[in-house]
Amino acid sequence: MSTPEQAPSARNLQPPSAQASLGAGVVVTDASGRVLLGLHRSGVWELPGGKVEPGESVEDAAVRELAEETSLVADAADVEVLGLILDSVTSAALTRMTVATVVRGFRGMPTVTEPDNVTRWEWTEPDRLPTELFVPSGQVLRMWRPELSVPDGPFHRYAMSRLPR
Repeated sequence: MSTPEQAPSARNLQPPSAQASLGAGVVVTDASGRVLLGLHRSGVWELPGGKVEPGESVEDAAVRELAEETSLVADAADVEVLGLILDSVTSAALTRMTVATVVRGFRGMPTVTEPDNVTRWEWTEPDRLPTELFVPSGQVLRMWRPELSVPDGPFHRYAMSRLPR
């Protein structure tokens, strides 16, 4: 056992080897309930989102990625975390961990800010989702609305329960 006079342990100073990639998938809807999807240059549709940077909260990552990809501005307080999705299908080397989030309020109009990746953003009726969905985006949409007709797959969903603040 260490005593208060001893230096803190160096055990946790170095991170372990990476075994997973953490990202945030962002569901954002307009006043009509349509969900925002971007057409990736590869021909698949996807939600805004991307990796969570070191030291960044999931809510901050969702807001940052939304702004970087669409120019929509939101506040971290308007982000609801729905759950965690573990997916080992899209990569044999890493487990993709996607935190499904919903942005409850935003300002602006979606624009293409990364034309090398996304050719356009469109508001889409949830019951008319394209079949060509990026697998992690489909998983996030399924976490948001389990009844949606999106491809299912071998992944694990963990719904979050709200804790009192």
